Amino acid sequence: MRSLIDILDLTVEELDALTDKALDIIDHPAAYASACQGKKLATLFFEPSTRTRLSFEAAMYELGGHVIGFSEAASSSAAKGESVADTAKIVSCYADIIAMRHPRDGAALVAAQNASIPVINAGDGGHCHPTQTLADLLTIRREMGRFDHLTIGLCGDLKYGRTVHSLIHAMSRYEGTRFVLISPAELRVPDYVHDVLEGQRIPYVETANLESALPELDILYMTRIQRERFPDLAEYERLKDSYVLTAEKMDLCKREMAVLHPLPRVNEISVAVDADPRAAYFRQALNGKYMRMALILKLLAEADGPAPQPEAGLITGKYICRNPRCISAVEQELPQTFRQAEGGVYRCLWCDTAAE
Repeated sequence: MRSLIDILDLTVEELDALTDKALDIIDHPAAYASACQGKKLATLFFEPSTRTRLSFEAAMYELGGHVIGFSEAASSSAAKGESVADTAKIVSCYADIIAMRHPRDGAALVAAQNASIPVINAGDGGHCHPTQTLADLLTIRREMGRFDHLTIGLCGDLKYGRTVHSLIHAMSRYEGTRFVLISPAELRVPDYVHDVLEGQRIPYVETANLESALPELDILYMTRIQRERFPDLAEYERLKDSYVLTAEKMDLCKREMAVLHPLPRVNEISVAVDADPRAAYFRQALNGKYMRMALILKLLAEADGPAPQPEAGLITGKYICRNPRCISAVEQELPQTFRQAEGGVYRCLWCDTAAE
């Protein structure tokens, strides 16, 4: 049995195969209309969502399956104090596959370790969001015609933006990728993402100036400044309007450039940009449904396969994770477990925070 917790759980060959499958679903929807007949998807959304939850549900319905689940933590036994581990075990009795969103970093991994059915990470805190990355990849393929030799600008909240972290992991594996990281100093990408870029010698630059970066970009990936991720609301208020993409700024961009955004947007992209043919973010939302259809088919087909082997070289009891948003801070009796990452640094198994 296999789950999808991090985009790195999929090889480049599997990413390419999933995009090929999604393109075939787009071209031949009737061929897949009964592919999941008799199967049930459990959507466990402990955190609000519109696009991700509805696209999972639409994906399963269009495959001929059924959907059960909840759309907020208050509607689940989490409101009574039930652990993620116990929820995963219980839901495994009623469904064939789980899609879970949770505000705690690492919660999806805990669910996958305790479920007896595949688990799809639909976003865990500010950590990872692999199925959004699948939507991003299909959009890049359809808009640009390729994955290689692209300059990708990532703008806004790069610290808490789990979609950014997952996209960097995915695109780092394609030849000729270069990143331009556009953010205030306070919202730079986390150290573990820097470790990935440095360890793989992926070219990147960091800047606070959006306008100066625009002319060189093939992809501009805008993100909102996420109020719900900030421990200090005063800092959010100070940074929330850091970047706004306008029609005038689009004049600085290449004619073939594409603008992506995981949505929802607040005011970081002017509605005037929507009419620009380079604005791909609503097409991106639709692409998410097709990629989730492809992923559901893949994981259900592999559900009877062997379980992945536990990661080697894990250390328990030596370090403590200091990330207050980590699932290890609240989950009952969850061990403080660390693994050795790029540069010999030990990072929390659940949330990738460096050991202290």
